[in-house]
Amino acid sequence: MKLFYKQYGETGEPLFILHGLFGMLDNWHRVAGALSEEYVVYTVDQRNHGHSPHSNEMNYEIMAMDLKNLMDDLRVKKATILGHSMGGKTVMQFCEMFPEMVEKLIVVDIAPKAYKPGHTLYFEALKSLDFASFEKRRDAEQALEAYEPNAGIRLFLLKNMTRKKRGGFELKMNLKAIENAYKEIIGSANIKNGFEGEVLFIKGENSRYLEDEDLEVILNLYPNAKITSVPNAGHWVHAENYQGFLEAL
Repeated sequence: MKLFYKQYGETGEPLFILHGLFGMLDNWHRVAGALSEEYVVYTVDQRNHGHSPHSNEMNYEIMAMDLKNLMDDLRVKKATILGHSMGGKTVMQFCEMFPEMVEKLIVVDIAPKAYKPGHTLYFEALKSLDFASFEKRRDAEQALEAYEPNAGIRLFLLKNMTRKKRGGFELKMNLKAIENAYKEIIGSANIKNGFEGEVLFIKGENSRYLEDEDLEVILNLYPNAKITSVPNAGHWVHAENYQGFLEAL
């Protein structure tokens, strides 16, 4: 599978950024633009998300192979790789499978462990909305408000909307395949060997995705890991405290 990506910058070491569940590369536009002053930055749509191809197959081994194929196509032999949430598990899996291709590993607000389901309501909401009937994006946002009162989360989810040629909207992401793979997505990452290179875990101060009890597991797998917390930020660290996130990087 050939993933959709965008490149920022022309000089410097390569850096790849992978988004989280329901996300897309556009979520990282501002961060990538800032980092492109020193790196050649590639933001990537993971399979079944954004403009990348759809597939019924979706697990971390396959998504790690997608990233390797992209790097091979770009003739990048080694890079710093950054992943947020689901993307964080993808880059950890990539590092497990292809450590020789990893310069530095950056994991944002996720641990290599299983999580309880926390997105069921969003699946139900997105399946229930008749996107083809909406004339304006505002119509979809008002309909989604019955499920999600937080305007920021509604806008994040509805970035997945795209206008159809004959009117109305549809979702860019493959919602059915993502839902079928959801147990795999929130399950434990299959990390056994770890990585002895430079590793940075970044957590949001107000997020519960990375807890103190996760540190022992992280350091056993990544003995040279550093863990830093970004103040005034939750799970979407890079969006909620952009400047603090850049300082952590």
